[in-house]
Amino acid sequence: MPLFEHHVFICTNERDSTASRPSCLPQGSKKLKSAFKDAIKQAGLKHKVRANESGCLDQCEHGPVVVVYPDAVWYGGVHPGDAEEIVQQHLVQGNPVKRLRLPDTCINSDHCPHRRESL
Repeated sequence: MPLFEHHVFICTNERDSTASRPSCLPQGSKKLKSAFKDAIKQAGLKHKVRANESGCLDQCEHGPVVVVYPDAVWYGGVHPGDAEEIVQQHLVQGNPVKRLRLPDTCINSDHCPHRRESL
């Protein structure tokens, strides 16, 4: 079997409701994972693309968060209805979905204007 061409990581981290930052699980990321698995299968990519649950991706204020590797494309505010669009436009056609893409300035940065605290 050939190697996977893409990995789709879906944050399913859950924090206590009193935490200073939100988490993705309460925002529906389990349903999001199922939607990606279904869309990947429907697109005929089951053996080329793998959808995986992930722990915290440290983009909590943008949740639910999804990252596609090896492309290193980060998506925020992703909902189950967006999975098919990401699969078709990004994974099939090679064009990341601009409306859901996180700004590069927010990735791996304590200075993202959306963050509630600096870590």
